[in-house]
Amino acid sequence: MKHYYIYTPTVFLSFLLSCSKEPQVKPMKKATAAIDVTHIKVVNEEDPVCHMKTAEYLKDTAVYKGQVYGFCSSHCKDEFKKQPENYLK
Repeated sequence: MKHYYIYTPTVFLSFLLSCSKEPQVKPMKKATAAIDVTHIKVVNEEDPVCHMKTAEYLKDTAVYKGQVYGFCSSHCKDEFKKQPENYLK
């Protein structure tokens, strides 16, 4: 008769130890390099999406057909990029 009871605690203990050490995955940090866009010359005086004055509230820019357009936020820039022709009418 074989004695399995000797191996059972060892196998069980090794299973517990291996499962308790989950790999530590740290989320990547977003690159948040601040870019100063206040000195960039843009072709529009107001944000084409929300109509805020770009001279006072310029936070982001986008290039469309060789022209640099200014926006008050990245949200407005993203909306503009979806359908730029609708905003330039």
